[in-house]
Amino acid sequence: MSGHHHTHTAAHRNVRRLAIVFAMTLVYLVAEVVGGVLTGSLALIADAGHMLADVGGLGLALFAIKLADRRATPERTYGYHRVEILAALTNSVLLIGTSVFILVESYRRFFDPPPVASKTMLVVASIGLLVNLIGLFLLRQGSEESLNLKGAYFEVLADLIASVAVILAAVIMWTTGWYYADPILSAGIGLFILPRTWRLMREAVNVLLEGTPAEINLASVREAIAILKGVEGVHDLHVWTLTSGIHAMSAHVVTESDASHDFILSAVHDQVTSNFRISHVTVQLERKGWKDCEAHL
Repeated sequence: MSGHHHTHTAAHRNVRRLAIVFAMTLVYLVAEVVGGVLTGSLALIADAGHMLADVGGLGLALFAIKLADRRATPERTYGYHRVEILAALTNSVLLIGTSVFILVESYRRFFDPPPVASKTMLVVASIGLLVNLIGLFLLRQGSEESLNLKGAYFEVLADLIASVAVILAAVIMWTTGWYYADPILSAGIGLFILPRTWRLMREAVNVLLEGTPAEINLASVREAIAILKGVEGVHDLHVWTLTSGIHAMSAHVVTESDASHDFILSAVHDQVTSNFRISHVTVQLERKGWKDCEAHL
């Protein structure tokens, strides 16, 4: 038996908000590049490089949502849902690369910090802070449901922290003339991005490896099926993620000799879909002794 719930993904439900954030980020990227060149600020240029990665990442996220809407085909029976996970993985790689660039450039500039037009830098960074605050507000809810949107949310969050750091550096340089603030705070931006990006990458890789979702306890799923009337045992139990918010399960269920197959199929389906947020259920029913060993735990 296979049960399907054909619903839009969490990312699809938030596509309009993502498009708005993409448009705002693109406009601000242009302003920040111009501001970085005019002021000579590494912090602005570093943040502009990060924003460029964000624009690419947000565009990729939108493309992934559009592609994921395609219907399943005989060649791709689950459709294109995994494109969202690939987008999240690609975004994490882009962010790590951006962080490394910022750290290297910060190290180079620390030995010879150039003068910076701090007032202009402050104005540009303040606009960026506003843009990022709006972006975080728009993406916050979707980031809790979708890895793709979580990647976009982390990018905007990192931008917000970067904007705060740039503002702080601009104020320090404006009031004290201490230009070391620029590379030091730029390095802080890079260090802030790395651990969050690493966690995002680990989540995406776990989905691609068809690991058990973090929020689902496999032992609890096994127990919930085993206690059902007419069930003698469960083996070859697997739970994995198709895309964010859409989990699948397959299992071999050993039934009592006089048990009704239709009853058990319905009971197993209702049990796992109601209690474990599993939307795609495939069950093979077996009589006791049909198979003496199981290939997987």
